[in-house]
Amino acid sequence: MSYQGEIKMQIISSYGVELRKQNIPIRQTLEIYRSAVSYLIGIYVQVWEGLAEIPDAKRRFNAAEHLVHTTKKNHACFDFDIRFPKMPSYLRRSAIRHALGTVSSYKTRLDLWEKTDGKSGKPRLVYENHAMPVFYRDVMYREGAEGKDEAYLKLYDGHDWKWFCVRLDHTDMEYLRKYWSGKKASAPTLEKRHRKYFLRFSYTEEVTLTKTPVKEQIICSVDLGINTDAVCTIMRADGTVLGRKFIDHPSEKDRMHRTLGRIRRFQREHGSAQAQGRWAYTKRLNIELGKKIAGAIVKYAEENHADVIVFEYLEMQGKIPGKKKQKLHLWRKRDIQKRCEHQAHRKGMRVSRVCAWNTSRLAYDGSGKVTRDRENHSLCIFQTGKRYNCDLSASYNIGARYFIRELLKPLPATERSLLEAKVPPVKRRTSCVYADLRKLHSEMEFLKAA
Repeated sequence: MSYQGEIKMQIISSYGVELRKQNIPIRQTLEIYRSAVSYLIGIYVQVWEGLAEIPDAKRRFNAAEHLVHTTKKNHACFDFDIRFPKMPSYLRRSAIRHALGTVSSYKTRLDLWEKTDGKSGKPRLVYENHAMPVFYRDVMYREGAEGKDEAYLKLYDGHDWKWFCVRLDHTDMEYLRKYWSGKKASAPTLEKRHRKYFLRFSYTEEVTLTKTPVKEQIICSVDLGINTDAVCTIMRADGTVLGRKFIDHPSEKDRMHRTLGRIRRFQREHGSAQAQGRWAYTKRLNIELGKKIAGAIVKYAEENHADVIVFEYLEMQGKIPGKKKQKLHLWRKRDIQKRCEHQAHRKGMRVSRVCAWNTSRLAYDGSGKVTRDRENHSLCIFQTGKRYNCDLSASYNIGARYFIRELLKPLPATERSLLEAKVPPVKRRTSCVYADLRKLHSEMEFLKAA
């Protein structure tokens, strides 16, 4: 993407606030909502042919609601109102939407399966769902008094739907008051994580991304290494390095590797199925580590007034082959990039990606391929005999590839060909390095002077 011109974009951020432990009927509410969704799935799969004929989504939804809900003008064909008496209308509609989405997705998968002559396993309609209710403002959710860590939710106590005052985590509420007061928030959704309940608020905000011309840009190029969590380099378009930072959390990684070791031992003794809980814990550790690294990258880029954060393109979409440790590592890299993009956009910074091939394999100074130092795996040896940090060299190359691409892109074909003739490596995105950016910049300056 060429970075000329201003870009306005909408960003949706969400934040979960923990419900403090207290005797409120959250579980009953969740149970009745999910059983309503399961019941509706069973109905809509029976009558899907008729519903599928209605192309307009709004009319289809109304027809689906008329089947299950009796009004003065409409007599329902199914006994939903008897099974789920006094269910708030907003919640009923939310359950209908969820059920329609589930059946529609199932029917699409089934059609596809039939067209492929049933080669893979037949799709299954899942009734036991993990649907979460949305608490619509004023009718299901009310804010508590200003400055108080509480809210009011309409919940099902086993007999009736009543308003309950719920206490919210003080730290979470302080964060929302500090960073999100005055921002437009959507209706909160209930969420369950690790046996705790949360209200997840979503906020929408308009941001304007920077429009600094390439030659004036400052970038933060990031290598998500194996030895170090991340190495950041602050760089100008002429190759001047303004700053470097190594981000590393060795104790968190040690903890994760220890849990992986325990899982391996446990699997040998008890089989894979029994290790699910431990595996979930390791994934949680991995997510937390990703959050910390992403936060540190964006903070460093912001402190150094970076316009763009540059990463490598991560190959291998879909399933990741290899050991669990490698899977976790690649998954974390993807997660870090996603989180950085979100946080950077909120601060008006852009995110760009470059080809990852050979960034670690080639020395940044243009001396060719490197070999790993056997004694210290974080170092590599250049062909000149110089020992250097592998991830730092890769970070220089990532930044250089971004600038080489962005500097050459807007040039007329003749000027571009002339520069490529002077600095041949810049033709190939898979092998250009930091030294080539330096050469390219001096040739561009020479042309300008001529």
